Amino acid sequence: MRNKQVILRDCVSGFPKETDMSIVESTLTLKLPEGSNEVLLKNLYFSCDPYMLFLMTNVEPGSVSYALPLSKPLIGFGVAKVLESEHKDYKKGDLIWGLTKLEEYSLVPSTQIQFKIEHTDVPLSYYTGILGMPGMTAYAGFFELGSPKKGENVFVSAASGAVGQLVGQFAKLTGCYVVGSAGSKDKVDLLKNKLGFDEAFNYKEEPDLNATLKRYFPEGIDIYFDNVGGKTLDAVLLNMRVHGRIPVCGMISQYNLAQPEGVTNLTNLMSKRVRMQGFVWSDFYHLYPKFLEFLLPHIREGKVVYVEDIAEGLENGPAAFVGLFSGRNVGKQVLVVARE
Repeated sequence: MRNKQVILRDCVSGFPKETDMSIVESTLTLKLPEGSNEVLLKNLYFSCDPYMLFLMTNVEPGSVSYALPLSKPLIGFGVAKVLESEHKDYKKGDLIWGLTKLEEYSLVPSTQIQFKIEHTDVPLSYYTGILGMPGMTAYAGFFELGSPKKGENVFVSAASGAVGQLVGQFAKLTGCYVVGSAGSKDKVDLLKNKLGFDEAFNYKEEPDLNATLKRYFPEGIDIYFDNVGGKTLDAVLLNMRVHGRIPVCGMISQYNLAQPEGVTNLTNLMSKRVRMQGFVWSDFYHLYPKFLEFLLPHIREGKVVYVEDIAEGLENGPAAFVGLFSGRNVGKQVLVVARE
């Protein structure tokens, strides 16, 4: 079978470009050998996420990241249908989500499949976002590391993105006061008018982030959910309350810099006894059933909403990915590879 793919053409340096990727066609055999541990998937939805950039750059020795070989398809999380399987846990027609490749069909080890999809009364694309890796990231980072209490003050950067929009809503469900930052007026309006944030601001219009945070948090910040790092993190450190918590989810402001920005206000971690901890969602893999039990009723009742930015077709994959780094997307960037 012919298999259209988005492959890595050149290692990325600085901001990714569409020309770093190419659309090609390969061939794929549909029949698996008996006893194979691999599963043949028809990809339906693909999740475009900033962390993918780490797979597309030259990697320093000893780095926890790894490089994607040139001329190979991009790797990321997706939703797919099982076409062929010799594995006892997966049969033809099953819907799954997990690590896959940016191509029409993928042959993947069964160990790369995170979960079989049991709940189909919600959009399947949600398993690239609110019910997938970004949702688990928001849930684990906020509840497990943030340890929120009713009435606390919460600040979320990149708040209209795949993770940030959920953190803000989880904060409201907990009874917190929550403010988000984003990069456009439309995104600020989205945060306040659809996602229920108490306040939001456009960081591009705020030359003094320290003063801005003091305006929105005159009593300080209890939880800062960090998606951007850099100057925002530095300003937040000046405004944290004693025993505050900073779950570090991402640092998108630093990913394209040849020399990352320094953070100068770290002494506040000591003087204010702030706990700052980095994490990845797989640290909390075991909580996924509990996460679904918590979130699915809120989705069905409309108490938690999710904003997706949908791009159609593999040929739009490079543009969808590159757009993440200029803030072009509004909400979770999803690529439709095929409609079921």
